[in-house]
Amino acid sequence: MAVARALLGRLAVLLASLAVASVAVFGLINLLPGDVASVILGSSATPDAVQAMRERLGLDVAWPIRYLHWLAGLFHGDLGRSALTGAPIGPDIASTLSVTASLVIMGMLLAILVAVPLGAFAAMRRRHLSGTVVSVLSQLGMSVPAFLAGIGLVLVFAVGLRWLPANGYTPFLADPLDWLRRLILPTVALAIVQAAVLVRYVRGAFVDVLGKDYFRTARAIGWTRRRAIMRHGLRNAALQVVTVIGLQVATLLVGAVVIENVFVLPGLGALLLRAVQSRDLPMVQGIVMVLVALILVINAIVDMVYTAIDPRLRTETTDADEVAA
Repeated sequence: MAVARALLGRLAVLLASLAVASVAVFGLINLLPGDVASVILGSSATPDAVQAMRERLGLDVAWPIRYLHWLAGLFHGDLGRSALTGAPIGPDIASTLSVTASLVIMGMLLAILVAVPLGAFAAMRRRHLSGTVVSVLSQLGMSVPAFLAGIGLVLVFAVGLRWLPANGYTPFLADPLDWLRRLILPTVALAIVQAAVLVRYVRGAFVDVLGKDYFRTARAIGWTRRRAIMRHGLRNAALQVVTVIGLQVATLLVGAVVIENVFVLPGLGALLLRAVQSRDLPMVQGIVMVLVALILVINAIVDMVYTAIDPRLRTETTDADEVAA
């Protein structure tokens, strides 16, 4: 019951955060200088044509009314219409979101698969050269921008060795093998920085276990050092990984937006770039709101998972309820 109340509380915080985010996104987009109607029609447009375009776009009413209309549309899954084409924004965002989601999920999974064993190895070999090398490489990986890693991978594996394609995208249902081939390089480019960050946290989690009483007890009853550190270190590492995922969600999505433009992937990043270049503010507004909502939702899920896997948080919640009673 205490855990359920804690989860409901986090859900309430999520909804409040989404409400505040919608106000912030709408306000910032609509405070940008310039007249969208004039940009769309060009400098040769007559004042009457500009006014007619403003009325068609709903720009002739006060911004609080526009915000309420936009918010009402969000509740029904309607993100508005493009200022350039007049077509609904939702289908365009939905079609590109699958590309971005594939890249983000695969990038994070690859980062976890690489970082957990390397972090454990660096902890167990921290007084040896091999462990120091892993730590140094992780530090270097954290300093490499994702787009630079992507360019380097293209030069080596696409231009030099010609093992993988440098750009383009194939839908999964059309050709699963080609879909995977075209996502390998962008996934690796996105995962490099995330894996480097995770290695540092995982190493710290395993090193922390080495000084705990339960680790020494496990060793005293005959467990090998490797078995003891893996048995008790993995839980600590899981907590660290979940924490870092929550902290790195925004960085991961921004990195995906950049990587999509490096590898010419038709994801949210490419759609956002086109919308900014053409000053299609309703499209920009919709994409930014979707990205912010994704960050908030993923952070809320991470927070709930953290509560579920860390018994200390459940104990603290139960104790607080007993004191309140």
